[in-house]
Amino acid sequence: MASAILASLFHPSEVLALVQYKLAPKTKYDYSKDKMRERLYHHLNMTSRSFAAVIQDLDEELKDAICLFYLVLRGLDTIEDDMTIELDTKIPYLKTFHEIIYQKGWTFTKNGPNEKDRQLLVEFDVVIEGFLKLKPAYQTIIADITERMGNGMAHYATAGIHVETIADYDEYCHYVAGLVGLGLSEMFSACGFESPLVAKRKDLSNSMGLFLQKTNITRDYLEDLRDNRRFWPKEIWGLYAEKMEDLVKPENCDKAKECLSHMVWNAMGHMKDVLEYLEMIKNPSCFKFCAIPQVMAIATLNMLHTNYKIFTHENIKIRKGETVWLMKESDNIDKVAAIFRLYARQINNKSNPLDPHFVNIGVACGEIEQICVDKFPGSTAELARLQAGVMAGTSGSVITAAAVVAGAVALKSTFA
Repeated sequence: MASAILASLFHPSEVLALVQYKLAPKTKYDYSKDKMRERLYHHLNMTSRSFAAVIQDLDEELKDAICLFYLVLRGLDTIEDDMTIELDTKIPYLKTFHEIIYQKGWTFTKNGPNEKDRQLLVEFDVVIEGFLKLKPAYQTIIADITERMGNGMAHYATAGIHVETIADYDEYCHYVAGLVGLGLSEMFSACGFESPLVAKRKDLSNSMGLFLQKTNITRDYLEDLRDNRRFWPKEIWGLYAEKMEDLVKPENCDKAKECLSHMVWNAMGHMKDVLEYLEMIKNPSCFKFCAIPQVMAIATLNMLHTNYKIFTHENIKIRKGETVWLMKESDNIDKVAAIFRLYARQINNKSNPLDPHFVNIGVACGEIEQICVDKFPGSTAELARLQAGVMAGTSGSVITAAAVVAGAVALKSTFA
């Protein structure tokens, strides 16, 4: 915790969020009376700590269904992602996984020893047991999305994934992320928490997934390159280099950053849809569940923009304090719109006027600003409040800096 506070040294709003998070009573989820649920949520926590938190804050009607939706798709992804599994073995599993989830007792032990989520598949029988106890409506949604995603993964499951065109890029992201958005929207509407319109607006649900996936793909350039995966579309990177791996060469630094700004601009094309989708979500727990990953994505996109480190370092992330602060703030549409405005302004301010996408990114940022002003007028007051916290750390105030340092020292001694 002390190191997280020090990393947020000049961001007092983040320090405050960290302190509040540390001191707040933690919600304890006790599944000990139901051994199946206990194992399910154990696997959820092991495979994704970030999603585990927001899933377990959902209303009871949806919590188990979405937990199992996540675990089923994580199991599918764990087979697809494991490059030690031969294609002749892998593809039949991808294409039939939607049928496998109805087979009681099925487990899978063919993952390589270093596959981080292999234990989920070793114990996948408990996931199937939980899935078969869901309401039929939820089972149908999960099986349908699993079938479509598995077929899409099988299509792209070559020895080294290479995405050629922007259309291919959109299609791949649809298979692995957009379909998740569609499935979640169908669940929200099916349970009655949201209107039928949420499920009908498949374009917006798809964009919710694409914005997250494109941000992650942009961030993971180096990691994917190492694993012989080329998710950046050649239609983009081919404008800046003969080979995608040439972007890491120091002599290509300027071209690499131009390519990066192109990728950032492409991802930003989904931000308007994200805000329109979130405007439809009325249930508070569903709203936070949807909003938190999206604000994390725009914060990550801001961190990536003009940041050459993505070509030299793996596992680049936003600060823990920033993450906690965003989770705390994302509980209504005005606050989320204010966060989008805040980061859009920061992205625009970082843009290089000599970059070929300077104008495109500026227009995208301006559109977000205008949409938020017109549709979410309450975001203006929220933006002023957020900026006050952000600017307090950049004003050069000796008192502010001293207070933050003192807080960090105190927490280090208290919570070490």
